[in-house]
Amino acid sequence: MGDRLVFDYYYGKEAEQFTFYRIPKMLIKDDHFANLSDAAKILYGLMLDRMSLSIKNGWMNRIGRISFTRLKASWQI
Repeated sequence: MGDRLVFDYYYGKEAEQFTFYRIPKMLIKDDHFANLSDAAKILYGLMLDRMSLSIKNGWMNRIGRISFTRLKASWQI
């Protein structure tokens, strides 16, 4: 119990070594989404991430929509 974790500061571009999921602020701040679980909000961020990858690879239908046909079982809530 006596061991303490020590976190050093990040300098310059060191902070850019991490990748992040984007979750729209409105999902957190807007009262309309107050009853939505945190897990659902995180799942939305994961799906946005997958969507950007699909866009990058050109995986969309003829009218520009991207759909998810399968979700990994670990993503299901």
